[in-house]
Amino acid sequence: MLSADYIIGLTDGEGSFTVYPRPPGGSRGGKSYKIECHYYLKLQEDDLILLKKVKEFFGCGAIYFQRDKRKNHSDCYRYEINHFQKISEKVIPFFVEHKLQSKSKKNDFRLFYKIFKMVQKQKHFTKEGLAEIMELKSQMHKNRARRMREIRSSGGNGN
Repeated sequence: MLSADYIIGLTDGEGSFTVYPRPPGGSRGGKSYKIECHYYLKLQEDDLILLKKVKEFFGCGAIYFQRDKRKNHSDCYRYEINHFQKISEKVIPFFVEHKLQSKSKKNDFRLFYKIFKMVQKQKHFTKEGLAEIMELKSQMHKNRARRMREIRSSGGNGN
């Protein structure tokens, strides 16, 4: 069985808290936006056993195969919890009790939790509430796509 600290570290490195606003219409013909909250971990194909242990840890969620056609990327598996009740019962209490360490994931979780509470209160059904959710969502996942340049001393990286 995995420890809470291991789940925190794995999420800090490979996890995501994501919000998907689904516009009206869609496959179900709804008249208002649907806001979906997703927690997921994405790992390389050979780490499937680890994702199965994460699923066992939370006692819910699903694992999906994800083919990646980008150059220098490999196929992977994604463990995901997106059921509203399971997010409420499992994901949020866990990450409230066990604090993330990285600044960016802490911020994403804070925004995710705030949006989730707004959806619970059905604020997304109002024009103002939906606008606030969209603004909060725009603040998530900042600075992730930037190229990282290594800082090296003049003597190389052996120091």
